[in-house]
Amino acid sequence: MSDIIVQKFGGTSVGSDERISAVAEIIKQANEKERVVVVVSAMSGETNRLIGLAKTFGDNPDTREFDALISTGEKVSASLLAMALSSIGIKAKSFSASQISMKTTNQHSKAKIIDIDGDKILASLAEGIVPIITGFQGITESGDITTLGRGGSDTTAVAIAAHIKASRCDIYTDVDGVYTTDPRIVPEAKKLKSITMEEMLEMAGQGAKVVQIRAVEFANKYNVPIRVLSSFEEGEGTLISLKEENMENALISGIAFQKDLTKFTLHSVSDKPGIAYEILNPVNDKEIGVDVIVQNVSVNGKTDFTFTVDSEDEEEVKKILEDERTDIEFEDLEVDNNIAKVSIVGAGIRSNAGIASKAFKALAAENINIQIISTSEIKLTLVIEEKYLELAVRTLHKAFNLDK
Repeated sequence: MSDIIVQKFGGTSVGSDERISAVAEIIKQANEKERVVVVVSAMSGETNRLIGLAKTFGDNPDTREFDALISTGEKVSASLLAMALSSIGIKAKSFSASQISMKTTNQHSKAKIIDIDGDKILASLAEGIVPIITGFQGITESGDITTLGRGGSDTTAVAIAAHIKASRCDIYTDVDGVYTTDPRIVPEAKKLKSITMEEMLEMAGQGAKVVQIRAVEFANKYNVPIRVLSSFEEGEGTLISLKEENMENALISGIAFQKDLTKFTLHSVSDKPGIAYEILNPVNDKEIGVDVIVQNVSVNGKTDFTFTVDSEDEEEVKKILEDERTDIEFEDLEVDNNIAKVSIVGAGIRSNAGIASKAFKALAAENINIQIISTSEIKLTLVIEEKYLELAVRTLHKAFNLDK
């Protein structure tokens, strides 16, 4: 097994000089046992500050220059952390993503990683130097800086771990692991000792923000174990791996949720082969992620077609659908941005038929109406009115005894 680990530190972990010093000590301790590669986010609040600056000259700044600007935050934290390590006797060197040739697609603010040149990383390790790499960003074939979207530093870290065949990727944040749900909503939520990649993919995909979903996808594809820990307190955190042994709750692992969603319903669409493609392909062409999709039963050759997207994409999707109205031929468009989704995730769903009815009964007792139901082997997702979200999370967490 490789003696290399990747440690990723989020914005709150490097949010001040005191926090950077604390992180340097964490790296120093790890470096005594294993060779360490570090990935950092921008200092807490810095990216938002840069976004504010970008909008000084208009609400829609040039995407190339926007990415060039907001990518500078990670360079600051990487250099400062290298200095902090040097001050305590650890040789360290900062690298921008472009310096390690982290090639991405051309889609600014939503770029995807294509390839990494790991030679500089491995050369640094061979010389006893801790490489500190900027997360959240990459470079196109033509040399333009790109960013990877929200949580992109997680993706950077796991992609590097996969490329250099690290034994695992430790993601340090301001929480001490993965919980059965958000403890801010359910104080009784329980920290999981372990969870499978499959379950974590569903948790992240349904709104759990502990680890970015693309990072988990990378980890799952290349079999990179992830450990989620706190940089503020000691602990074992939560291990995310392909193995199912030592699961704390084999039936249901957690309740994930997501707000800031918009539901689009096209009424009286022609029920014909290819209609879903005609509706969603223009949306996908703009790199807009579509989540829950429902097509109703046809009546007189017409059907209703519903899907959800992140609310930040609402205006662009509206424009796309109106532009395509002649070709798609729908009667009217209903847009609802007062929705949320809550998802029950667990390996036990595939073998326990009573889970859905138990969830429906619990929500009915609280007079919470379910607008859309979507299922997979290990997930049950329910779209509800946003104002009932926290009540729904607490109700389902209690119904499945996740605090035990």
